[in-house]
Amino acid sequence: MDKNGIIIIIEDDADDQFVLEEVFTELGYPNERMYFSDGLKALDYLYSTTDKPFIIISDINLPQLNGLELRRKVQTDAALSLKCIPYVYFTTAINQQAVIDAYSTSAQGFFVKPSDFNEIKETIEIMINYWKKCAAPNNF
Repeated sequence: MDKNGIIIIIEDDADDQFVLEEVFTELGYPNERMYFSDGLKALDYLYSTTDKPFIIISDINLPQLNGLELRRKVQTDAALSLKCIPYVYFTTAINQQAVIDAYSTSAQGFFVKPSDFNEIKETIEIMINYWKKCAAPNNF
């Protein structure tokens, strides 16, 4: 995890991507953001980049490779795992089974996507500030 690294956002809804970008702009985080509309494109990027992303914020319901499948691939790939990228879910898919499935992939967080802009902003701020304060093995 590079605290100044790219924030990867995997969200297939263009309106939600727009709202998230507005939130990040208002919060003033200097991190570049990269948006992917499906898990497979995000995985291809993670395999091909030498960048050390800061965090992955992923929806669960995604085309081609859903958020749970993507997390499992990141978690079980030795090279990707060594990057120590926090993986959090930010989704409207809320039920007990979704939460159980998410944490069974060793996700570092599960956040329910609010419908109100200010609540989204508050949630993102809490999420990012938490990880900015955390230490990771590759921060040294």
